Amino acid sequence: MWWGVGAALVANALYSVGFVVEKRALGSLPALSAGRPLHVIRVLVTSPLWIVGALALAAGFGAQLVVYRALPIAAAQGIFVSGLVLLLLLSSAVLGEESTGRERYALGGVLLALLMVVASVREGEDVVSGGAPWALVLLVCLPALAAGVWLYVRVESRAAKRHRVPTSGIGYGVAVGLLYGVSSLAIKGTSSRLTSTDLGEAAWSLLASPYPYLLLFTAAAGLVMSQAALQRCRASLIVPVCTTVTCLFTAVLGTLAFGETLPDDPLLLALRVGGTALALSVLLAMPRHDPQPAAPS
Repeated sequence: MWWGVGAALVANALYSVGFVVEKRALGSLPALSAGRPLHVIRVLVTSPLWIVGALALAAGFGAQLVVYRALPIAAAQGIFVSGLVLLLLLSSAVLGEESTGRERYALGGVLLALLMVVASVREGEDVVSGGAPWALVLLVCLPALAAGVWLYVRVESRAAKRHRVPTSGIGYGVAVGLLYGVSSLAIKGTSSRLTSTDLGEAAWSLLASPYPYLLLFTAAAGLVMSQAALQRCRASLIVPVCTTVTCLFTAVLGTLAFGETLPDDPLLLALRVGGTALALSVLLAMPRHDPQPAAPS
């Protein structure tokens, strides 16, 4: 269990560094639009700094594979949420982004939810699932993918209207978070397929499942959507929202899809369910728009 916790903390650090470096690189790039995906990719690969951030995120993906081999889904999500603290510190120090008082209170609520979820985990009592029925995984993932793309398009169309209050990125974060939630379930499924010591057998088992194809779609769509959104909005807001949605989606639906039972003890069950509900409540209470800039005197 503890090497899984260590891998989760390493993944947190890699993801935080990767997002901040990408945000720094996006500031010097031309405006990106998710409606022009090939143009987005061409622009991104011309930036050496952005490539460094992308490599950090890819390394975080590798660490996440290790995490899902060692920890239950709900416990892993609780630790991943803790990476928000490092992200906010880095975004403040490197990007100069300042959170509002309301957002700092929201972060405190997310951290409290994290502590509740982690406290509900007992070593030796939670079982790490080895797989899930494909039909059930697709039943969970396909509606989430459709909802994420629909919400992103809706936010884009509303943001394009003239004289509209600038969006804070909540909608973007929720949309991308749904895609990354599906990606997280696909990573979990991939890790369950890479158990054989025979590389050919492991590769065939993986390719015969829906997981690599879900990963390819979420990687491509998530890349274009997240980078366009990250360029327009503060990393210190959009990434926490995206992470919260991803973790809630994975912890709740992933636990059900992969058959990882909830705690039998009423107190532990209350902590896990209460922590999940608190994180969702905080997300819904966060401001939808950035404050209007002060008028010049």
